[in-house]
Amino acid sequence: MRFRFIAVERAYHTVTILCRCLRVTRTGFYAWQARPESRHARDDRRLKVLVRASFDESRQRYGSPRIHADLLEQQEQVSRKRIVRLMQEEGLVARQRKRSKQTTMSDHDQPVAVNDRHLTIKALEMALKRRGPGAGLLHHSDQGCTYASQDYQARLRAAGIVCSMSRRGNCWDNAVMESFFSTVKSELAGQLASYGDAKMELFDFIEVFYNQRRRHSTLGQISPAAFERRAMTQAA
Repeated sequence: MRFRFIAVERAYHTVTILCRCLRVTRTGFYAWQARPESRHARDDRRLKVLVRASFDESRQRYGSPRIHADLLEQQEQVSRKRIVRLMQEEGLVARQRKRSKQTTMSDHDQPVAVNDRHLTIKALEMALKRRGPGAGLLHHSDQGCTYASQDYQARLRAAGIVCSMSRRGNCWDNAVMESFFSTVKSELAGQLASYGDAKMELFDFIEVFYNQRRRHSTLGQISPAAFERRAMTQAA
């Protein structure tokens, strides 16, 4: 540890002074410096590259549990404690989730977006076209007027979809989506300068990162897409 300290601090102090303060010999320090790199050190150097790659691919949001899962998936036999140490040595700190601001406020005089049932029906049509669900699918939502509208309900019935709605004023009945909305608000806050930016950023966040790449602890540290593929394989 003393020799390693000298190797770091020699950029600011002479080796002679450092060795004298730490009561080691210069000969011993230079012998330590010239020794062959250990296998453990070589592995650390290689793993740091993988750790940083996982960290960057997660948009700097992964901590040690998810990076550990990434490396295990790559057949790397490494402990989580080692991942923590390597991240500390590299100065990698996951971006903290920002506290989201309250967005549902009635006591203001600002313009309010109109509830557009045509927008929700368009989103439903897109989902039906892309996913092609069979009859009996359960569609869960809150009691918003767009979901309760006659047009929307008629389209659900035509597709053989069973409608389910949460209790009034009870966000816990729709906890999964509420959690997702909170994630979107906290991780994209301040990045959406216009409607066009919002469309591009949301598409990239949801379709490219969140569904395909982001690991979820509730899913066993795998992505939603991987979880669905596994469930379909098991059901086959």
